Amino acid sequence: MGDSYEECAEAAIEYCKENNKTFIPPYDNYKVIEGQATVGLEILEDLTHIDYLFVPVGGGGLASGVGSYFKTFSPSTKIIGVEPAGAPSMSEAFKAGHPVTLNHIEHFVDGASVNRAGDITYSICKEVLNEMHLVDEGKVCTTILKLYNEDAIVVEPAGALSIAALDDYVEDIKGKNVVCIISGGNNDIDRMQEIKERSLQYEGLKHYFLIRFAQRPGALKEFVSQVLGPTDDITRFEYIQKNNKEAGPALVGIELGSKKDYEKLKNNLNHHKINYTELKKDDNAFGYLV
Repeated sequence: MGDSYEECAEAAIEYCKENNKTFIPPYDNYKVIEGQATVGLEILEDLTHIDYLFVPVGGGGLASGVGSYFKTFSPSTKIIGVEPAGAPSMSEAFKAGHPVTLNHIEHFVDGASVNRAGDITYSICKEVLNEMHLVDEGKVCTTILKLYNEDAIVVEPAGALSIAALDDYVEDIKGKNVVCIISGGNNDIDRMQEIKERSLQYEGLKHYFLIRFAQRPGALKEFVSQVLGPTDDITRFEYIQKNNKEAGPALVGIELGSKKDYEKLKNNLNHHKINYTELKKDDNAFGYLV
């Protein structure tokens, strides 16, 4: 019940009270954290010297358990906690010096998106994690696709966080022994289209425009031949003809063959005096139309 973890947890706690059941927290509980610590035990049973450990962070249970075990049995390992940029509850807690409740979060990385880090987990994570790092949701999507296409590994968004962070630590981890915890593969195939879309936008390969086409024959053909490059493709086109008007707006989604083609596309739009508005993902109109 509810649209977020917090709402679901409140409903579950209330149900347990009414039905004389025991509520088991998913992360903010010492016994749960101890159970999560066995992941660290299994890692160190296979590897003896680890320079960097990247661990996904949601509520902080996994990071608390594994981090505590590593600080005891592999204290030289640098432990990086990784959160989605749209749900930085632990990162904000680190900044504030205590858990804080975020009013709005992005729920795409649902396995690691909570409004508030646990009180217990925060107190442990601040002692055992060397730092927190944020990863854009688009980068997470790119990583999911790469793991699937190149390594035949199916991961959910939260499971991809640790791998997605590696590009930001290229120089630090060069020549080092690195472990990334992939925490889950519960990825619904129905989400793959959204994952691909987010990845393309993050990589700078997908752009949306509101273009006001002149309402005359040949206007679209001119746009395609004069503005689009040889590897550009229109992947979305929504247009309704307006009566008694000189121009009609169309929502146009364009996928580029290369990120570097973006500037050429913009130059062509301006050179041919195309009446357009680019939609950015932070705009309200973007969320409504795209």
